[in-house]
Amino acid sequence: MEKIIGIGVCEGIAIGTLNFVQETTHDVAKHRIDDSDEEIERLRAAIRQAVEQLHSIRDKTAREVGESQAEIFDAHQMMLQDPSLIQDLSDMITSDEVNAEYAMDTVAKRYAHMFKSMDNPYMQARSVDVEDIARRVISLLENPQTSGKQGESRIGSQFIYAASDITPSETADMNKEQILGFVTKEGAANSHTAILARTLGIPAVVGLGDALQKSMDQHTLIVDGGSGTVIIDPDRETERHYRRRQSEQKEQQERLSLMKGLASVTSSGQEVRLFANIAKPSDIGSAVNNDAEGIGLFRSEFLYLDSPVPPSEEQQFDAYRQVAEGMNGKPVIIRTLDIGADKQVDYLDLGKEANPALGYRAIRICLTQPDIFKAQLRALYRASVYGNISIMLPMIISLDEIRQSKQIIAEVQQDLQNEGVPFKEDVPLGIMIETPASVIMAEDLAQEVDFFSIGTNDLTQYTLACDRQNPKLAKFADPHHPAIIKMIEMTAKAAHANDIWCGICGELGADLSLLHTFLDIGVDELSVSPTQILRLRAGIRNI
Repeated sequence: MEKIIGIGVCEGIAIGTLNFVQETTHDVAKHRIDDSDEEIERLRAAIRQAVEQLHSIRDKTAREVGESQAEIFDAHQMMLQDPSLIQDLSDMITSDEVNAEYAMDTVAKRYAHMFKSMDNPYMQARSVDVEDIARRVISLLENPQTSGKQGESRIGSQFIYAASDITPSETADMNKEQILGFVTKEGAANSHTAILARTLGIPAVVGLGDALQKSMDQHTLIVDGGSGTVIIDPDRETERHYRRRQSEQKEQQERLSLMKGLASVTSSGQEVRLFANIAKPSDIGSAVNNDAEGIGLFRSEFLYLDSPVPPSEEQQFDAYRQVAEGMNGKPVIIRTLDIGADKQVDYLDLGKEANPALGYRAIRICLTQPDIFKAQLRALYRASVYGNISIMLPMIISLDEIRQSKQIIAEVQQDLQNEGVPFKEDVPLGIMIETPASVIMAEDLAQEVDFFSIGTNDLTQYTLACDRQNPKLAKFADPHHPAIIKMIEMTAKAAHANDIWCGICGELGADLSLLHTFLDIGVDELSVSPTQILRLRAGIRNI
């Protein structure tokens, strides 16, 4: 028996035989071409064919797995059609007089390296997407008749899938009924494998490194997606222990499903609204399935992170409309652009900063680049007629920031009115409370807005002076610190004194050990990951 540790990205336990996917290496030959125009047209034809294939894969994935996984292929199509990429490829073919396959391989490796070198783990994970689309185009260049498939599963029974990493295209070709769990050498919490595992609810551990060996193929594995533990060839007692845990988890899920449709109210009659945090319109399915009473945080920045260029007003409008309609009249709180710090996008040219968490981010970007802010606000107000939307501003520390934002909102509303575009004028406006400054100013800020939502992740970081991205500080960055609890209490009191409501949308909201404390403080709403909602409801109803 051997135990190895990685990054657990989806809770649950899988027990089964390991199927280690054979990795294929592909050396791309370089040769000189005589007609660069002809070679560029050959490249463009392969890209067009790749886009068609990706469109088909997207439809297949949406049917079999859901919209959440299908969206990755929308991003792949956008990458392939990005004018900057096509220009880089054309320039290399023309200047170096090289074949399209070699240009695609070289440029893609450069793009992938750029993503891997970024500080943001989410963006690092996008390097796999670049490599995936490059392989597809190169395959089509070499053989235009290829189906573009990356290979089918080789065995018929259920198994635990292992690989160095899993590309989106490989994912699309899998028979999902066969997969008990995932283990990979590479990957991070935001890798495509992790996102897939969470969407399917399949136990997964990534980032195992060289401890995961091909020699383990066909051995029995236990995958604990909660702790990140993988056990190879467990002894009988260990396997019995984990099978008991499997059974207990299944029973717990069945008990929690009984919470659907019930009120989130204590035995004494105190009610707390349970909302969901989401990152994409496709996450609505999970929110609805887990009986969310609304969306407490739609992280709109993922529309920017998932795109090689700024999302247009139309793209944003479509996303916000989908969420508003999907929640069927329930509240939907959409946070405006919260880029910066650990969430970087090259096309905004934010620049390098010594202390990015204390730097040019969130509302500061929106107020200094109003064109970006106005495009988002136009999309939000246009979408407001399709549901129950509220707007939430991040990283507010002063009255002046709220007033500047309101002025820009008024300009947007006037423009829409002049254009005859329908919108709701009374869209509620709230702010994130994420800094000691906003807590201290809460009494004054509450007079300008309709609600507060406490972002406990950043509030902990800024209050305790602990960088949330630094693993060495994990034991010091205690979200249970008395100062954090006191600040939550101060914020709630300021909100209620001014007749507005106060919620929590940080990770702390799902902490059952603090549920009594939040109820005593008078927190009105908890917004958490969709899968935590029924667990919290059970906790509330037991008080």
